[in-house]
Amino acid sequence: MNKFKSIEFKDNILYLIDQRKLPTTYEIFECRDYRDVDFAIKDMVVRGAPAIGVTAAYGAVLAADEFKEEEKPIFFEKLHNALDILNRSRPTAVNLMWAIDRMRKAVERSKDLETVDICEMLLREANSIYDEDIRSNKAMARYGNSVIEQGDNILTHCNTGALATVAYGTALGVIREAHYTRKNIFVYVDETRPRLQGSKLTAWELVQEEIPTKLIADNVAATLIRDGKIDIILVGADRIASNGDTANKIGTFMLSVVAKVYGVPFYIVAPTTTIDFEIKTGDDIQIEERSYKEITHIGGIRIAPEGIDVYNPAFDITPNENITGIITEKGIIRPPFREEIGRLK
Repeated sequence: MNKFKSIEFKDNILYLIDQRKLPTTYEIFECRDYRDVDFAIKDMVVRGAPAIGVTAAYGAVLAADEFKEEEKPIFFEKLHNALDILNRSRPTAVNLMWAIDRMRKAVERSKDLETVDICEMLLREANSIYDEDIRSNKAMARYGNSVIEQGDNILTHCNTGALATVAYGTALGVIREAHYTRKNIFVYVDETRPRLQGSKLTAWELVQEEIPTKLIADNVAATLIRDGKIDIILVGADRIASNGDTANKIGTFMLSVVAKVYGVPFYIVAPTTTIDFEIKTGDDIQIEERSYKEITHIGGIRIAPEGIDVYNPAFDITPNENITGIITEKGIIRPPFREEIGRLK
């Protein structure tokens, strides 16, 4: 298990590792109300689809506690307004919407209770989501380890570890499992521009775990793949359409194209909560576009000329035909994806 807690709820305060400060500074960000949670998600104090979902669930707990002294009609009105705000904090990661919907349903089931009892029930629901994420990650790690061979060189993109979940991780959880089972793996980590989650977060986690690793610039990956130095690629997901098309951190699609050309297995690792059964293809996934400053500045220092226009999508869509398999807590989904995903609904 990882040596740190990325998310902890204690005494009605949500504690998050501030991922904006890593790797140079280890700092805890405290969320004392749902507004803090909304900010933490928007500003990427916390990121990674499963972690965002769990964080949002605790945001609902904080909102309910804030309004528990109100008369019940006002309590419900203010609580649902807070849930609406949390639901809009980021548009692509479906785990956020899934978690908020689950908390709404829990509120509906308990609407006849006193507000204090509703708060207690919501805390139990959020704790359940937290615990389920840990179990899900461990299950994905076990299934994913089955596709890792002794001595594999693994390429990964962005951060999919304990920082992106409650614990262990998705794609990085598979890497952890392979390392712990002594498969003598080696990991290449894309820096993952523009937010540098690979160099700041994934590299930090791998150093903590003493897993053999090299950090590379994003544009080195294709050369490594071409030269036969990558045996398998493992990435995460922020939303998966019902046909297997997958939204993940920008740059994932490019890796999948090169992997397909050179015959390198390309796996998505994500819990089934990341599957959006309501959308048919990746064309239906809303792609978040973030601030131009993520491109024009690094560490607050401008690296591009004033006046330059910027296009900065946070995610791209990898088509299902580029995906070897989707590793979930329920097993590995292989083509034909629409039929196999449909069986999970």
